[in-house]
Amino acid sequence: MVLHIISCTLAFWLDRLIGDPPKLPHPIIWIGNWISFATKKWNHGKQRIAKGFMLTLSTLLLTGSIVFALSYVAYQIHWGVYLIVQTVFMTIALAQKSLKQAALDVYTPLVSGDLQEARKKLSWIVGRDTEHLDEANITRGVIETVSENTSDGITAPLFYGFLFGATGMWVYKAINTLDSMVGYQNERFAQFGYCSAKLDDIVNWLPSRITGFLIVTCTNNETSYTYRERLQAWLQDAKKHPSPNSGYLEAATAYQFGIQLGGLNYYEGVASHRAEMGQPTKSLQAQDIQKTIRQMQQASICFWLLCSILGGVIYYATQSWS
Repeated sequence: MVLHIISCTLAFWLDRLIGDPPKLPHPIIWIGNWISFATKKWNHGKQRIAKGFMLTLSTLLLTGSIVFALSYVAYQIHWGVYLIVQTVFMTIALAQKSLKQAALDVYTPLVSGDLQEARKKLSWIVGRDTEHLDEANITRGVIETVSENTSDGITAPLFYGFLFGATGMWVYKAINTLDSMVGYQNERFAQFGYCSAKLDDIVNWLPSRITGFLIVTCTNNETSYTYRERLQAWLQDAKKHPSPNSGYLEAATAYQFGIQLGGLNYYEGVASHRAEMGQPTKSLQAQDIQKTIRQMQQASICFWLLCSILGGVIYYATQSWS
């Protein structure tokens, strides 16, 4: 547990300051390659739910066993080598700097008035059509993405890293990757991706709610609502989102900023209306992207502190009992 706390702490700050090495292949690419290969082989014919279960199980076993084996060998050499290996694995599993950069890549052309470039950069991080979006809807797309990925890309991996080390963190990342690639409610993936999507819902259930609570509790509030009013409204609006978890992040941001998220999106030309969250006291502007980045950083620090404190308490409690 102590080594996990140290590794998570080092990884958290290294990722925030340095991010991923730009020229090294990322393990997510290898996981994605396996998922693509298996999907082509198995996603056809009958028993697609069972085949999707095979995909999920094989992906988690492959990912978990590789990280565990490397960590085990490192520990047999020396605990210091183990600490280094754990920290490296954890650092590349987190997404603070890359998430910030993705948001800034949209923000920079947006504030300079280059809507075409802003739409293009937004299309790299969202699934919706972006060709005709105005400033407010471009901003909304970034805010929703950063809010949701504060949990998916930072706090949820930290949660499983504190509990189970780099192996737990990378098993979580594999689940998240499976969901992003096959967890769709459409004709192609509804059955094949069923297991992946449900498992992603389960592992994100607690981290998403803790993170949303920390956003409402610990980040800058720009509204006149009291804390109790925001907390109640957050819990109410979060349930409107089609995802059982994402709403807890987006609704928290909406009530902290006094904006409205959700609404009309288009996917390959097909309209999709998502329930609105938040009570708008102002219109969305490009500057709100900067505020969302700061919120992401504040909530992530609070989550890291919370896990560190709880981890320390659990460790010393178990030591005293033994």
